[in-house]
Amino acid sequence: MILAGDIGGTKTNLAFFSDALETVAAQSFPSREHAGLGEILERFLSDSKLTPQKAAFGVAGPVRDGRCKATNLPWIVDSAELAKQLNLEGVGLINDLEANAFGIAALQPHDFAVLNEGIPDPEGNGAVISAGTGLGEAGLFRLGNGLLPFACEGGHAGFTPRNDLEMELLRYLFTFHEYPDVEHVLSGPGLHNIYNFLRDTGRGQEPDWMTQEMQHNDPSAAISRAALEGQCPMAVEALRMFVAIYGTEAANLALKIMATGGVYVGGGIAPKILPKLQDGLFMEAFRTTGVLRRVLENIPVRVILNDKTALLGAACYARDRKN
Repeated sequence: MILAGDIGGTKTNLAFFSDALETVAAQSFPSREHAGLGEILERFLSDSKLTPQKAAFGVAGPVRDGRCKATNLPWIVDSAELAKQLNLEGVGLINDLEANAFGIAALQPHDFAVLNEGIPDPEGNGAVISAGTGLGEAGLFRLGNGLLPFACEGGHAGFTPRNDLEMELLRYLFTFHEYPDVEHVLSGPGLHNIYNFLRDTGRGQEPDWMTQEMQHNDPSAAISRAALEGQCPMAVEALRMFVAIYGTEAANLALKIMATGGVYVGGGIAPKILPKLQDGLFMEAFRTTGVLRRVLENIPVRVILNDKTALLGAACYARDRKN
């Protein structure tokens, strides 16, 4: 039995897998309703009545010496403490985007939506970018015939505008943040920030029904839904800006690590706004970054549709790790 976990700011997904990566048991928990991962593990183990022989967890945040202070949760996740709780010699602890990267190899063609076929480079690196509760980024280093995932914290690099409107957005963000990073615009809360910018700078009016919906439901989900259904012009513009910034940041990541082997767009938001990602705006922004347009045009770009990719990746990591 392999115990795998995907720990995010909104929810924590746990599952038991066989060596063949078949799901034996799985459960999802609202992260903020629990004091820590240990509490959730205790409940999951009790419910499943299974005992792990190996375990690994992907967590949203930088991992150092087997320990992580979660970025969007008041948790500290410690691999030594988890190993003790699970009665195991060791437990794998990796960044959540690193787990996503490990999971890509376990996916099937139907788990992807193609944004750009491109021309895959058999000697090129790969990259993963995922907007959700936060913004995660990871690389896939070409090693022989395979790709070796590695973590990074590119989501907390500075937001770089590419036009006058985005420059104004950056100035707006400076009124709330000492250092506006790209996660402040490219995440669920980031979409809300873009919408607020448009509203607060007089670029549209918020209908009363929209105000009510945002008060009673997740604001970002409400904005996204209103945009996709064409019900609120300001929401439509917010999502348009969001998608353009997404394409630009994906290209920035691709260039920084020469991800000519492919860019994978993951996270919880992308599948929900897939029609908007497929209408050409994302790839237009992706291709028009700097002087290396020809390089970017040839990079395959795919959206990950399988929401269990990080879980699969953690399971792969646990299965293959040496101790």
